[in-house]
Amino acid sequence: MTIEQRREKLESLGRFLNQFKRQGIEKDESLPHNDPYFELLKEKIERAVHYNGWFTLENVLFSLEQWSKALTSDNLQKWLSGYDFSEVEPKTVGIIMAGNIPLVGFHDFISVLVSGHKVLVKQSSNDKLLLPVIADYLKTIAPEWQEKIELLPDSADGASKMTNFDAIIATGSNNTARYFEYYFSGKPSIIRKNRNSVAVLTGNETSEELSALAEDIFRYYGLGCRNVSKLYVPKNYDFNAFFEAVYSWNPIINQAKYANNYDYNKAVYLMSQFKLLENGFLILKEDESLNSPIATLFYETYEDMEALQKELDSRKEEIQCVVGREVVENEVSFGNTQHPQLWDYADNVDTLHFLTEEV
Repeated sequence: MTIEQRREKLESLGRFLNQFKRQGIEKDESLPHNDPYFELLKEKIERAVHYNGWFTLENVLFSLEQWSKALTSDNLQKWLSGYDFSEVEPKTVGIIMAGNIPLVGFHDFISVLVSGHKVLVKQSSNDKLLLPVIADYLKTIAPEWQEKIELLPDSADGASKMTNFDAIIATGSNNTARYFEYYFSGKPSIIRKNRNSVAVLTGNETSEELSALAEDIFRYYGLGCRNVSKLYVPKNYDFNAFFEAVYSWNPIINQAKYANNYDYNKAVYLMSQFKLLENGFLILKEDESLNSPIATLFYETYEDMEALQKELDSRKEEIQCVVGREVVENEVSFGNTQHPQLWDYADNVDTLHFLTEEV
């Protein structure tokens, strides 16, 4: 397959996924090869919602929506235009996926395929239902990919099943990353560790910007590395406007797993006599750490923006996104952390450069 043909197949996938939206799942009879995959993905979505308590129908469909919006002709052209695929020698690239949010490893998956390599996937047990349907759909619309896509069966140890590969892309915690680095030390690799996202507030944000920030905080219950887990605010910052702006997300407390985390963390903090701010569904705690628990948002005050920018730069290996308005270079605007473009690479590591130049 040429790069143009691979791009066209991903564009076709985008149209297939466009049938699955939060406002409704509606079959497009004009799509080729839509049967039986439309009904099959619809069934797997329902199963995923029951299998993983964090994968609500809203969040699964949100993820599919984002991928359908990403896989357009214009986006794919812009993404792929800066790379030379002509000299790529096809290899087998293993991917060990995380499972914290729906289809979290999908960008790595399509990156390997579009580069011309074979993809060997170890899915997380928490997110194992959606990708097989999408993979089978791709094999049907592109028979050349029949031998280029392999999904490994479940196992307790993802690394132990990874054999006969030439390079690896693995995502996990800081602890598992150390294991990955040791186990895969002889192979070209991208090893991803824990990262969190932060927001820098100045006190001059509009109510619309703060409302948009709520999306960055609460989407996927805060489980993604692009979710904002900490705020940096000016000294003596008044949180009233923030609490008012995020209040529309208050139904989140009706989700049992989220509510359990909220109650547990609040009890622990109160018993430890920590000073808290809370509104019934979100706890604000002053803390230097970036990684806040579910239903909790850490915050830290600053007095000098230049000093804060230096601190953020010193912690750049821990940070995925910085949200704000004209506060740092390469910031993400409010409400957009969960809307990455194809060229917004995790950890700022260019996956396509790795796959075309280093594998």
